[in-house]
Amino acid sequence: MSAKVWLVGAGPGDPELLTLKAVRAMGEAQVVLIDDLVNPAVLEHCPNARVIPVGKRGGCRSTPQAFIHRLMLRYARQGKCVVRLKGGDPCIFGRGGEEAEWLAERGIEVELVNGITAGLAGATQCGISLTQRGVARGVTLVTAHTLDGSSPEWHALAKTGTTLVVYMGVSSLQQVQAGLMEGGLPASTPVAMIENASLPQQRECRSDLGDMCTDAARFQLKSPAILVIGEVAAKAVTQVLSQIA
Repeated sequence: MSAKVWLVGAGPGDPELLTLKAVRAMGEAQVVLIDDLVNPAVLEHCPNARVIPVGKRGGCRSTPQAFIHRLMLRYARQGKCVVRLKGGDPCIFGRGGEEAEWLAERGIEVELVNGITAGLAGATQCGISLTQRGVARGVTLVTAHTLDGSSPEWHALAKTGTTLVVYMGVSSLQQVQAGLMEGGLPASTPVAMIENASLPQQRECRSDLGDMCTDAARFQLKSPAILVIGEVAAKAVTQVLSQIA
């Protein structure tokens, strides 16, 4: 059998948001390396697979990336169908690119399967259209957690005129707030803080940039959570539609 690894996005949590291709890959899997943020309910699509947890979460004990690389390589070279199952999309803050590159350099075939990213799903569940016409001319996805520990250029991001969707920002709220306001975003800019996107336990807190940190503390915001910053965060499209219905 040819050596191959599937890098599969499991989506933000709701099993019904899996793609058909993801379900097919999981159904063929013999080995599944699963991240912490993947909903265990999706494993019903892997009836014949050995499931190996390889979680990586900020502030928690994590599986070293080098070890995950070696596991994928080992099982692929044994001719097994390997699925690396990631929360959200493997190529949006999911290390899919670096894993695909590492495996390809060692002669392993890789196929990437997109998943719905939490920033999109969480916003939609709250009735927020990230690029609503006449309100936002684009959307910027950014992580507050960088490989070298540096901060994103919040000043520059404040001037883009796009909706900002911030991943892994719960522990950096003060830096996000200060950087964006110093960059020119007004304190009145709407913010939605969304925890556990798409899951039954999803929670949201609506605020504005000036009060974001205070409201997050009162709300007891916890990871995993995303921030939606921009005028679209004041909208609630689904509420309007339900009122019409």
